Amino acid sequence: MPEWLLYLIIGSVGGVISGMFGVGGGIIIVPALVYFAAFPQHKATGTSLAVLLPPIGLMATVEYYRHGNVDLRAALIIAVTMVAGAWLGAVIANKMSGPMLRFSFGIFIVLAGLYLMHDASKRLGWI
Repeated sequence: MPEWLLYLIIGSVGGVISGMFGVGGGIIIVPALVYFAAFPQHKATGTSLAVLLPPIGLMATVEYYRHGNVDLRAALIIAVTMVAGAWLGAVIANKMSGPMLRFSFGIFIVLAGLYLMHDASKRLGWI
């Protein structure tokens, strides 16, 4: 498969998931770049961050705003504090080995998934 086509598929799937779940696409983009495009973990993370700059989320944000689903005050505060947080996260990540960073990302995804499944199960009355 040509590299550009692989990137096109990764971007399309990441965009849909991002628009649906608000996860920023990194949950799709980072693992896809690592496993399908053979990127090292750090390069996948850096590329994902470059992809997710404001123009990517703009149209989804506009659509959510049209439906009254954006809190601009919260978004501004979170965006400002994320600048420092993203820098700190990048400093920490770049001090870790690739396998340790991948392992840490995996733990984050598993814990997030378990939390979401537990909460949904309670709301559905299954537990």
